Amino acid sequence: MTPTDLKSPQDAANSGAQITPDQIAAWQEELAGKQPYHIMAHALEHFGTDLRVSFSGAEDVLLVDLAHQIAGDAISVFSLDTGRLHPETYTFIEEVRAHYGIRIEIMSPDAQAVQRLVRDKGLFSFRTDGHKECCGIRKVEPLGRALQGARAWATGQRRDQSPDTRADVPAVQLDLGHSGPHGPMVKYNPLASWSSAQVWRFIRGAGLPYNRLHERGFISIGCEPCTRPVLPGQHEREGRWWWEAAAGKECGLHVVDK
Repeated sequence: MTPTDLKSPQDAANSGAQITPDQIAAWQEELAGKQPYHIMAHALEHFGTDLRVSFSGAEDVLLVDLAHQIAGDAISVFSLDTGRLHPETYTFIEEVRAHYGIRIEIMSPDAQAVQRLVRDKGLFSFRTDGHKECCGIRKVEPLGRALQGARAWATGQRRDQSPDTRADVPAVQLDLGHSGPHGPMVKYNPLASWSSAQVWRFIRGAGLPYNRLHERGFISIGCEPCTRPVLPGQHEREGRWWWEAAAGKECGLHVVDK
């Protein structure tokens, strides 16, 4: 597929017909065992410019690379700026923008909602009453805006990222937590079956840009106050919200999926 082959929204996925659970089941069977490139190609073939590619500023740069290989700069990439990312993450986002010559839509949280939270509870309320409220304001709500008008999106979720919450992540699924113009959105997870080691072999082998925090022991990278390096032998999610119980470490972007 070349950029000129990328389908317009009105032509993609059966001219805008709602995607049914049966269709998803058929696609899951079709994509079982497929490599990330073929899963991303399937997404772009069926949804074209109606596909949003999520880029978090971590190792999911591979998603951007795959989409760019397939469709050039005719892709829609977004990133969530919570306002509390590491300086290295902001630098990395700009490096990726320049490397591929693409526009990255930066989604910021609602300023009034952030102001109310900080005024009422301070800058570190997530340390005492859980991170879901802060993540809801800084991540979940902006994600909803990023997906408005889209029919599908692609994420960097992998099964090995969290045995508690992501062990069954499929290559494609209906996202019942987000609705588009024609019902529930379709969510692609091209990296679902890959391990962290496979992702990093690709990044190094292809010479892709990467977040320099990875050189300092950071594996799973989120907001600066909620992320720390992990020790050898620790799982990557142990570096996120480390003051909370080990199970179910999610920010709310993915837990509503079925």
